[in-house]
Amino acid sequence: MGNGTFNQRYLITEKYWDRKNGPIFFYTGNEGDIWDFALNSGFITELAEQQRALVIFAEHRYYGKSLPFGQESFNIPQVGLLTVEQALADFALLISQLKQELGASNCPVIVFGGSYGGMLSAYMRQRYPNLVAGALAASAPVLSTAGMGDPRQFFRDVTSDFEGYAPECSAAVRGAFQRVQDLAEHQAYDRLQSAFALCKKPSSPGDVRQLKGFLRNAFTLLAMLDYPYSTHFWGDMPAHPVKVACEAMLSGPDLLANLRNTSGIVYNSTGEQTCFDLYSLYVECADPTGCGLGSNSLAWDYQIELCYESNNVTDMFPAMTFTPAERLAYCSKRWGVTPRPGWLQTQYWGDALSTASNIIYSNGDLDPWANGGVRTSLSPSVVAINITDGAHHLDLRGSNDADPASVISARKTEANLIAQWVPLFGM
Repeated sequence: MGNGTFNQRYLITEKYWDRKNGPIFFYTGNEGDIWDFALNSGFITELAEQQRALVIFAEHRYYGKSLPFGQESFNIPQVGLLTVEQALADFALLISQLKQELGASNCPVIVFGGSYGGMLSAYMRQRYPNLVAGALAASAPVLSTAGMGDPRQFFRDVTSDFEGYAPECSAAVRGAFQRVQDLAEHQAYDRLQSAFALCKKPSSPGDVRQLKGFLRNAFTLLAMLDYPYSTHFWGDMPAHPVKVACEAMLSGPDLLANLRNTSGIVYNSTGEQTCFDLYSLYVECADPTGCGLGSNSLAWDYQIELCYESNNVTDMFPAMTFTPAERLAYCSKRWGVTPRPGWLQTQYWGDALSTASNIIYSNGDLDPWANGGVRTSLSPSVVAINITDGAHHLDLRGSNDADPASVISARKTEANLIAQWVPLFGM
């Protein structure tokens, strides 16, 4: 690709920084616009005020406005420069350059990230320990994405969230999906269209699969974002969305209407949708948990290596496979590439994570991603923090009166560990 350059966006605030003694807190941006993560990671700025840190949020190449080739970034072969290794190198270069420009060569760097960004923060500590003193990897599924997990785990854990509210809730979901299947088998496409207020009548098994994926994706987001207060992270979500969803699923005898209304919590939070366009509201892709929409979804579709699937036995969803062979076929057809199974395990230490140091792996027990990550401390400096009643990287969010005691305690532990790491770099 030559020696070309591109503009990488980053956000920076010196509001709390003690230039003589303060550390640098660096957020390793993930699969979206960096403002979305900055506005939903208030713990970092709260901690920066306590520890007098400079704060930087760096956008990941190919996401948000950091598009190396503009609108052609997702063409082949231009998209081939979208790799974890390149993203980490971008962050390393940005850290080095900004430290030089700001006269901060002696300031230790702590990296933070949530979800895929949490994976990147752990990888930064492993790959660039000369630049990074420690990492908080929140809700980072470093094991499942390295091919070391159970493909049934994710949707099993989504189901567990709803069963945790009420066993009859998951039974209602299972029953509703069975009715969808019964109508599909009888090609009752008119009934499916009216039951789910679809803009266009399904007309093929492919359309029915899209409907199932659309509906399943709603439950994925409800479980991930099961925060104790309303949020505006991935759309508008009410407080305790799993509770709200279960109340909708149990609101009456018409299971299809209940399922439609439950999906509407995600897809029609404003109430402005008069009908659901299956193909514009949900994109089936290489991530069975959902790729999102727009150009960010294209980047994530190219990057992701996951084989989660639902089976209607260990979970409440229709049986929808996504095997390594199916992923290979998809990636070859869509992107002209062949996945490298286990590459993340090879590159980023896989089952040898105990040989790393100064990494916090935090996970909430409501988060379906949690069991794809590190749940047990591996050494005195590779620490696992488990957060009761915590959803997807709740600990990175700013303080809220509705926070459970567990996340308040987790943040204190994280703050204490980070404060211990900072002197290691000679402050």
